[in-house]
Amino acid sequence: MTPELSLPTQTAWLIPLYGFAGMVVSLPWASGWFRRQAHRPAAYLNILLTLLAFVHGSLLLQEVFLQGPVDLSYPWLTVADLELDISFSLTLNNLVALELITGLSLFSQVYSLGYMDKEWALARFFALLGFFEGAMSGVVLSDSLFQSYFLLEMLTLSTYLLVGFWYAQPLVVTAARDAFLTKRVGDVLLLMGVVALCSFSGVMGFGDLYAWAAQNNLTSFAATLLGLGLIAGPTGKCAQFPMHLWLDEAMEGPNPASILRNSVVVTCGAIVLLKVMPILQLSPVALAVLLVIGSISAIGGSLVAIAQVDIKRTLSYSTTAHLGLVFIAIALQIPVLALLLLYTHAVSKALLSMSVGGVIASTNCQDITELGGLGSRMPATTTSYLVGGAGLVAFLPLGGFLAMAQGIELLSVRSVPFMAVFLLTNALTALNLVRVFRHVFLGDVLIKSRRAAEVNWQMALPMVALSVVVVLTPVLLVRLESLDGLLAFPLWAAALVVGSGLIGLVAGAVLPLSKAWSRSLNPLLRWFQDLLAYDFYTERFYRITIVNVVAGFSRLAFWFDRNVVDGVLHGVARLSMQSAEGLKLSVSGQSQSYVLTVLVAIVLFLTSVSWFLT
Repeated sequence: MTPELSLPTQTAWLIPLYGFAGMVVSLPWASGWFRRQAHRPAAYLNILLTLLAFVHGSLLLQEVFLQGPVDLSYPWLTVADLELDISFSLTLNNLVALELITGLSLFSQVYSLGYMDKEWALARFFALLGFFEGAMSGVVLSDSLFQSYFLLEMLTLSTYLLVGFWYAQPLVVTAARDAFLTKRVGDVLLLMGVVALCSFSGVMGFGDLYAWAAQNNLTSFAATLLGLGLIAGPTGKCAQFPMHLWLDEAMEGPNPASILRNSVVVTCGAIVLLKVMPILQLSPVALAVLLVIGSISAIGGSLVAIAQVDIKRTLSYSTTAHLGLVFIAIALQIPVLALLLLYTHAVSKALLSMSVGGVIASTNCQDITELGGLGSRMPATTTSYLVGGAGLVAFLPLGGFLAMAQGIELLSVRSVPFMAVFLLTNALTALNLVRVFRHVFLGDVLIKSRRAAEVNWQMALPMVALSVVVVLTPVLLVRLESLDGLLAFPLWAAALVVGSGLIGLVAGAVLPLSKAWSRSLNPLLRWFQDLLAYDFYTERFYRITIVNVVAGFSRLAFWFDRNVVDGVLHGVARLSMQSAEGLKLSVSGQSQSYVLTVLVAIVLFLTSVSWFLT
């Protein structure tokens, strides 16, 4: 006999709706129905609804932790043999991801009150944050591939709207457009995979898909195309090579949205990839492609990050690098490592983004070569940067260290070359963070830093609270039952992780920095520096190849439409007009001539029909 579900479990479907409700209640202020000066009630209502979502998720997490997972399904659409349900899977991993999303969203919204205090469109911003949160919450709880795809599309739309929030600036409009189109490429390929999978299996629930995958008889070619389609969407969402440029351009949006984009938005894409991991096992080619994508993104993203002078870009490329490690873990079928990397990266990167946002808000500057000496002027912001950076580069004994040490042990059995990728990425990340810290927080106080002061309490409070969360992450991870044995890694794995971090730290500390000469005078070194700074000229390569090809086809289609299609239509129109002009002169006004004309036309028509039939 199935036990009766508790009220929090029965109403679990409300959790994604909390975010969407926040969007709805903000519309009166965002639409100008109330005075623009009174936009804070919309922000307060969104914060309250996000807090409700977090509390509701906490109650569910406690129940699932004690009693086990629960699946909820509600019939939605039945057409012929197609049945679509709205289904949720309340597992421990899904609920931990949900708490991560709602918790970081809560911190980000409080942070936004201080960061965007003078913004006249604050209500619209909070409405978009609610839309953002609702889509992410639905993605992690979804138990249907079709439902997950639908919510990922909503996530793409919300990203576009948030990046283009300051739509009066041409650069912002371009960044929003590029981010949207780049992610649409992956979404279209993912839709092909979803439709093909539905056609092959006849089901959309993840549990049913796993059962089908265990006994399928697909050809290797079909399985390869299916696998490539399924990984395309998450590749775009997680800003992985070759669809990684959008995350860098998305930094043109408000910084509080970047906090979520650099932490939990990319996590949602990786979680969808984790959910289809059993299906990807059907295609060794797709798994190999995942390994290639992850390796290029991890190493390439880390190298590009160390050549950036924009403080937000250093974080965006670091996000690409760490999600590359997650892709490697998924390709090697190590889901526990992927989850550990996702959780520890999300909280640390959110804290780093808050710290960087504090620097930008206080100095109105993003160029690290124009900043300096902020460590003594902004102690809370400096501490947040140090704690976030330590959590990101596997500093003993924070959560990142536990995840990386577990990964090194598991990879030593699965694949030693990818263990080297993990260690190299960790070292390069440490080098990059130390380089930025020396530029921004140490050294002499430069012009842009002279009037800098500590951020207001609405920005400082979430930074301090999240710093505590980062420090306590190991305790929270160890308490999870599914991660039992987290501390059971060998000493040599811990030594390798600590050693890679120390190498990066020392390299970043001794690296010669020059504010006046940010580019080297050595031609060879300057060429290599520019190669990294411009992301291996990836954007230029895309513009020369893909963009020019598409533009060429567009111009050809325009010429064909204007000269051929329009020319034929205009010629027919002119012929009709000339015929009409000629016929009007032959009108006699006698009815017998009209009857004769009709009879002749009927005879000719019947004659032609009979001729064709014979």
